[in-house]
Amino acid sequence: MNLKHINNVFFIGIGGIGMSALARYFKFLGKNVAGYDKTETPLTQELTGLGIDVHYEDSVDLIPEKYRDATLTLVVFTPAVSVEHLQYQYFLNRDYQIKKRSEVLGLITKDTFCFAVAGTHGKTTTTSILAHLLKETNTPFTAFLGGISEDFNSNFVFEGNEFSVVEADEFDRSFLRLFPNVACVTSMDADHLDIYGDASELEKSFREFVAKIRPDGKLLVRNGLPLAGQTYGIDDGSDYCIENLSILNGTYLFDIRTPEGTLKNIKFNKPGRHNLLNGLVAFAMATNSGRPAKDLANALETFKGVQRRFSYKIKRQDFVYIDDYAHHPTEINAIYEAVSEMHPHKKTLVIFQPHLFSRTRDFADEFAKSLSQFDSILLLDIYPAREKPIEGVTSQWLLEKIDNPNKKRIDKTNLIKEIKQQNVDVLITMGAGDIGLEVAKLTKELENGY
Repeated sequence: MNLKHINNVFFIGIGGIGMSALARYFKFLGKNVAGYDKTETPLTQELTGLGIDVHYEDSVDLIPEKYRDATLTLVVFTPAVSVEHLQYQYFLNRDYQIKKRSEVLGLITKDTFCFAVAGTHGKTTTTSILAHLLKETNTPFTAFLGGISEDFNSNFVFEGNEFSVVEADEFDRSFLRLFPNVACVTSMDADHLDIYGDASELEKSFREFVAKIRPDGKLLVRNGLPLAGQTYGIDDGSDYCIENLSILNGTYLFDIRTPEGTLKNIKFNKPGRHNLLNGLVAFAMATNSGRPAKDLANALETFKGVQRRFSYKIKRQDFVYIDDYAHHPTEINAIYEAVSEMHPHKKTLVIFQPHLFSRTRDFADEFAKSLSQFDSILLLDIYPAREKPIEGVTSQWLLEKIDNPNKKRIDKTNLIKEIKQQNVDVLITMGAGDIGLEVAKLTKELENGY
């Protein structure tokens, strides 16, 4: 299909982080944009502020009149929406062009030089760093981000259309709709087993994605993953390798050895070696933009971050509050390691909201082990997202598996009370559900004294 012939774009699930980026894109192009989501959030409020018509009831009557012409309207939906959705069924039965978000991304990026970031962890941070590096070196690009970049204060960036930056999402095999020029794979840990069944099927899907790279393209792979491409890592002999790593006042200092030579005295301010690796692969990808490697490497120092990705909400000598999107055991381990590296010997309290019944069931023992590392644990109820409850899979069930006496299941309404009862140095909130909506309230309550 030719997107130039489309006047109207209607989104079912417009409030999702990836969907809202597409909505911004089409609004930027001057299209009519509207959509449905089940709840009002800061993201949907921002869309409304841009002049996008958003409603929160699944009613055919709420579809604006101009979107009832199937020849001029594109419908974009998220797989998280049920096939019984009334508006979805309306469009489905009337010969509309209906496409998943990933299909539309594929259409938008096919005529650009496409950078695609894949991996079960690190996609959003890596794409955000890559967008920052391209911006700092005056590269004409469009970026669709899976989080709110603190450098752009948005999940959509338009600086031109020669290059594109996208997340290659493995959920629902979405990334198989992309045909990148340069791609990376940051990780291949088992996840989304409700889609794939087992880890081998997930790995097979990543191999299919790699096969989509254009014939003259390039693949960058975290050292140790079972894929053939240029490798990146820390002190491990990778093609792109961080060496001479040290920390000074919370900032990483290091050299980058590349196939073309070594860049010295590079700085990066985001805590955690997982973030350092994200920065390294973003740099390695950006070198394919034709910009000087030294300029790209120097731009790493000014990257601010992504909301809910090891975000410091309070940072005092006596108390630190960090918020993160972590929702997989590997990600929780990475947060623990980063906290231990940047705030050694400090007493920690983690508040975790499990995301999805299926993920909690599939990785219960791993979740318990990763959470047990913190000094104290407060566990919220499981955030269901698109799922219905699974019998026996509850937060209390997970709590009983945690090998740490300082643990408790709590309700969100008691967060402040529970935090203030504990004498901790570092507070961490984690999860991919609606715990993110509590962060501003917690910050306000805690920043004036704790």
